[in-house]
Amino acid sequence: MVDTDSGWDGRGGRGRRGARDTHGARAADAIPDGRVAAPDRRVTAPDRGVAAPDSRVAAPDLRAALPGRRVATPDRRAALPGRRVAAVSVVALAALATGCEPGTATGAPEASPPVRPTQAAAPSPTRTAPVTEDAKPRTAPPPGPSASTTPPAPAPATARPAPEPSTAPPPVLMRTGSESDRVRELQARLRQIGHFGRNPTGYYGSVTADAVRSFQAKRSRPVTGSTDEVTWQRLLAMTRVPKAAELRPPTERPLAAPDERCLKGRVLCISKNSRTLAWMIDGKVVSAMDVRFGSEYTPTREGVFEVFWKSRDHVSTLYDTPMPYALFFSGGQAVHYSADFAANGYGGASHGCVNVRDKKKVAALFDQVRTGDKVVVYW
Repeated sequence: MVDTDSGWDGRGGRGRRGARDTHGARAADAIPDGRVAAPDRRVTAPDRGVAAPDSRVAAPDLRAALPGRRVATPDRRAALPGRRVAAVSVVALAALATGCEPGTATGAPEASPPVRPTQAAAPSPTRTAPVTEDAKPRTAPPPGPSASTTPPAPAPATARPAPEPSTAPPPVLMRTGSESDRVRELQARLRQIGHFGRNPTGYYGSVTADAVRSFQAKRSRPVTGSTDEVTWQRLLAMTRVPKAAELRPPTERPLAAPDERCLKGRVLCISKNSRTLAWMIDGKVVSAMDVRFGSEYTPTREGVFEVFWKSRDHVSTLYDTPMPYALFFSGGQAVHYSADFAANGYGGASHGCVNVRDKKKVAALFDQVRTGDKVVVYW
């Protein structure tokens, strides 16, 4: 039957069907007679036949350029009419895509390896030509322009730093308030070189501290007034060992001529003029010591008295101060040891008592004096 709805009258069916089979509907429409299309397809055959020799010629070139590589030969049937140049370009691109490493085929002439355009190395800092893969190092990149080619020298062994000198102050051996035979030796040695103007007492008071400061300042030592190890060693190097008479002299000051009332019996003979006390028995001096007296507002009374009370560890109820080895002779006035006198010397005064600064001497005196012994205070 004839399909009357398609607009086709049944003629030329073979030509329209052939155009659909070869996907050339537009070409069939342009050529009404389907029989004319056959000569055109036959003309294509000579074109493919001409392209074949070109492909065969290109094959030896590819084998020579890329030895050992299998080259894909393009299908000669796929060549289009009149496109010989395009076929050769496709073959060349296919050859470049098959490999990039150089090699030498047996019996083939040696050729330079092709350079891949997309993998050209960056120019070297010192070269202008591009660098190939063979020029690149296999193990490590080349050093930069500022890198040194000399191997680094081994680091020197770290030396242990020298110990810093100690900044701790030297230990203090004697200071204000100390009382010992070493203090007595310190005072005797300071007196040898003119820094201590009195006889040693064994008590480290303000007078001794001032003498130590004077010694330290003259020797460019820290002026502290305390005797540290360095100060003591420097003093030992500059002085000699004190003699017994230098360590324990009878008194700091020369004894005054005794009052005639002191020449008989057991008497504490006290001179305000020489500021000394002499313990005398029948006109003979048994011991002597330095003393100080009360101020003008609390003066020590003068005259002839007797010891009426002894108190070894006495404490003043009026002034709340210690009065060890007290020998009372007139009311509240007594002969006793004074730590203030030992520390400050004649810079101070008592409240009327007779102060002694040598503790050992006054302790020995306390043991020898008896209640009822005479006391003479005079100028």
